Amino acid sequence: MPALKISTFWLVLVSVGLAVGLALFVISCSTDSVDVPPPPETRTVDVTDTLHGVAVSDPYRWLEDQESPATRAWIDAQNAYTDRVLDQIPGRPELKDFLTKLIRVDSKGMPAAIDGRYFFFKRAADQDLPVFCLRQGLDGEDQVLLDPHAMSPDKATTVGLMDISKDATRLLYAVRKGGVDETEVRLMDVDAKKDLPDVLPRAVYFGTSLTLDKKGIYYARRETKGPRVYFHAVGSDPVRDKLVFGEGFGPEMIISAGVSENGRWLMIYVLYGSASDQTDIYLKDLKAGGPIFPLIKDIPARFEGFLGDDRLFIHTNWNAPNGRVMVIDPLRPAQADWREIVPERKDASIQGLSGAGGKLFVNYLQNVKSKVEIFDPDGLPQGEIAFPSIGSVGGVNGLWTSGEAFYSFTSFHIPTAVYRYDVAAKTQSVWSQVQIPLDVSRFEVKQVGFKSKDGTPVPMFIVQAKGLKLDGSHRALLTGYGGFNAPQTPGFSITCAAWVEKGGVFAVPNLRGGGEFGEKWHRAGMLDKKQNVFDDFIAAAEFLIQNKYTSAKRLAITGGSNGGLLVGAALTQRPDLFGAVVCTFPVLDMLRYQHFLMGKYWVSEYGSADDPEQFKHLFAYSPYHRVVKGTKYPAVLFITGDADTRVAPLHARKMAALLQADSGSGKPVLLRYHVKAGHSGGMPVDQQVDNLTDTMSFLKWQLK
Repeated sequence: MPALKISTFWLVLVSVGLAVGLALFVISCSTDSVDVPPPPETRTVDVTDTLHGVAVSDPYRWLEDQESPATRAWIDAQNAYTDRVLDQIPGRPELKDFLTKLIRVDSKGMPAAIDGRYFFFKRAADQDLPVFCLRQGLDGEDQVLLDPHAMSPDKATTVGLMDISKDATRLLYAVRKGGVDETEVRLMDVDAKKDLPDVLPRAVYFGTSLTLDKKGIYYARRETKGPRVYFHAVGSDPVRDKLVFGEGFGPEMIISAGVSENGRWLMIYVLYGSASDQTDIYLKDLKAGGPIFPLIKDIPARFEGFLGDDRLFIHTNWNAPNGRVMVIDPLRPAQADWREIVPERKDASIQGLSGAGGKLFVNYLQNVKSKVEIFDPDGLPQGEIAFPSIGSVGGVNGLWTSGEAFYSFTSFHIPTAVYRYDVAAKTQSVWSQVQIPLDVSRFEVKQVGFKSKDGTPVPMFIVQAKGLKLDGSHRALLTGYGGFNAPQTPGFSITCAAWVEKGGVFAVPNLRGGGEFGEKWHRAGMLDKKQNVFDDFIAAAEFLIQNKYTSAKRLAITGGSNGGLLVGAALTQRPDLFGAVVCTFPVLDMLRYQHFLMGKYWVSEYGSADDPEQFKHLFAYSPYHRVVKGTKYPAVLFITGDADTRVAPLHARKMAALLQADSGSGKPVLLRYHVKAGHSGGMPVDQQVDNLTDTMSFLKWQLK
């Protein structure tokens, strides 16, 4: 979406820090010297709901009240217990030093290039947070525009780019405190390097965009009654901002807004839930005036694109599950005048569409491998961008009227690099390259296939050291996601690199529910078919064991957010299959998730227990409701925190309490509960290292 696109430039940089991971087996130490006392006792309260004739017990409902003194005392006790257990593991100081060296490297993100100016985030090895910089010309000096280090003493405040004016003299940026989704939006005079008085108050914004004359800001934000689009006149009080769109849309909707590159059009997206089964697009001609009008409406498909000059180029799955590209003239909006310019392909799915230098860049996934093909505005092929290996492309980002574009490339064995692409010359050069102090040339990446429970073929990437003997003795880490049309493609992380460096096996299956093979693959893992995702993941684990990559006692699984639901379901359905589980910021109570924070947006993906038919399949797999007292569950580490304002941390609180009480294995169930970390990060480097040290210590200890 145009209003959101520019704010993603910094994520390449952030992902380097957040991806630093499980450098296990680095420290050789005994794992038998850890004394595990009983966990803190958690009281139960007899709470029973009757849903569609079924009695559902919820003894830890009281832990949903995050601010109650009882819950806060319980959180403190859980953190103290986790500290007591993990601090005993030998080798933690050495492990922490090792991690510090891996994460403290120079890194630089993808730039936004406007009018000869390059805006980007970078972090020096000795810095805790990314700083936002400006470079005049490709060979100019880097100037710091925004340094978040001075914004908070605990280094928990970060900044993010929202928009840059078309003449590169103004920028909108977000200030985020901790890892919450809510931000405050500020306006900066780039030449003066100082903030202007305008401040949009703390909220969840789905796009902020400056008008061509820099006199106004259009923005979309989440409100209790539903998302709304406003216009803010620069220099005025935000309380007087004018509502321009959104009345009548409820809180389950997502609305995003942005101004086109040429400044003529305001484009508004209306998404019917996060599954995006339907996207409506509205336009307003800011040059000619007139009302906002629907361009695409009431078509059960996804639409996403950009305006190049006065043509709307659209990537859609309408009558094309693998995606196609169409062009629409906003002045002739009748559906009969829409033109298909890049047809659907059966052997590849379109993951993204962007424009630069008057060309279209179409990002394909072909057998879960990225490729970018270039087309002219009429859909005539203009070649493709070549990549050094199997991997993933981020971007391509550029301006329709500019001759350059930028993209990132990464793979399991290739640290993230950002490239500059000269559109006319069709040449590329390195803008930045992350250097990691590990010899990743020792790694090999292979793609295997296995069959799920129902016989569906599922691919999986496996990373290991070259020449590794498959005898079932190796520790393995299996991770996945499987939802929201999000593909899991090859990407570098120190999690993977350090694991493989010391003899481990790292595996990522491409589960149904993701977007690896178009909309059919997504729909095969959502709503009443969600169990397919868990079956795929369990089959991946069985494949690794049967083919002697590992054994059950040496296999760990990890996942976050929807991936936290994934490992929670795997944990409760096949506890015999895993030696350890790390479950982060998870969704686990599938009967009540829709009542908290952003859960209402996910009903189109999961369904809702308020519906009697959907209740049946949710209750059948909801991890919190599938725990059986006395079952020998593997060791589990839950990670969450107050600052997660997307997935309510109550899920991890309730599940940790339940497993501590009901697991019959005697293995530890721990909760690491952060006060400021959340779905959107918010941790400086030192805190990231501490968090990773906890995680690695736990897995090293358990995978004996």
